[in-house]
Amino acid sequence: MGFDITSNYSGEHAGQYIAAALKSATSLEYLNVLENVKFKRNITTVAGASLVGNASCDFNDAGTLTLTERILNPKELQINVDLCKKDLLADWQAAQMRAGAHNRDMSGDFTAFVMSYLSGTIADAVETSIWSGAEATAGQFEGFLTASTGYFANDTLGGEIDNAGGAGTAFSASNIIANLQALVAGVPAQVYTKDDLYIYMNAKSYRFYISAISALSAFPFNHMGQYSPEFEGVKIAVCQGMPDNQMVAAQKSNLFFGTDLISDHSEIRMLDMSDLDGSDNIRVVAKFTGGVQHGIGADIVYQS
Repeated sequence: MGFDITSNYSGEHAGQYIAAALKSATSLEYLNVLENVKFKRNITTVAGASLVGNASCDFNDAGTLTLTERILNPKELQINVDLCKKDLLADWQAAQMRAGAHNRDMSGDFTAFVMSYLSGTIADAVETSIWSGAEATAGQFEGFLTASTGYFANDTLGGEIDNAGGAGTAFSASNIIANLQALVAGVPAQVYTKDDLYIYMNAKSYRFYISAISALSAFPFNHMGQYSPEFEGVKIAVCQGMPDNQMVAAQKSNLFFGTDLISDHSEIRMLDMSDLDGSDNIRVVAKFTGGVQHGIGADIVYQS
């Protein structure tokens, strides 16, 4: 990977670098995160039927207890970047480096910037893959909502419903309430009262929702101090990585994210190669794993 610099250098380095805002992996707050998954992990679901019977003096086997398993298999991912000190010397980092042919270390603030930027890049990639990643695509793992191959699409028990206006109809401020009503109406009664039930949507859909309820004269949104987003008693989780025009209603305890260590998602190493091979390269290396899986498909409702 090359390192391209676009900059106008004038005078002393100001000590500030500005990067475009990256989506943080906000979805992890609303998923059941499983660490120390080195290879695979079985997620066991239990279903019982007719287990309670009348008491007697004898042991009477009654009912059934069915155990089923789903496999959570995190994918190994990485970032490898080569930075050339020559490029930095030719640009605005030169003033930050000490004099001398062998004093070509990157300045502390630029190093911190690279670390922060690549950490954000990892968070961005994870956030996107959670919902719409494709295992077959380099740098992604299979997501919940990926068309055809996603975990929800391959669960015949999942509750898929069409958007208001028909499948694929775009969300707007004028139809977001109807879409939310259809989604919540599809939630099974035994799930509706669960404390960890959420409606998952992206920021664009959430903006439509805020616009719609702000237009209601009976809703004092503009006069509230702090608003806890919810709809018809169900909390709303705003997840930046979710695709447009899709929402999910599910329990946090029914959606899983697996990784080796959460700390791997923010650990990046910078290796100065000058002492190893005499080159002016600095290699940036990050390795991490990630993958998702769900438990009981019948308890999940999603729109498409």
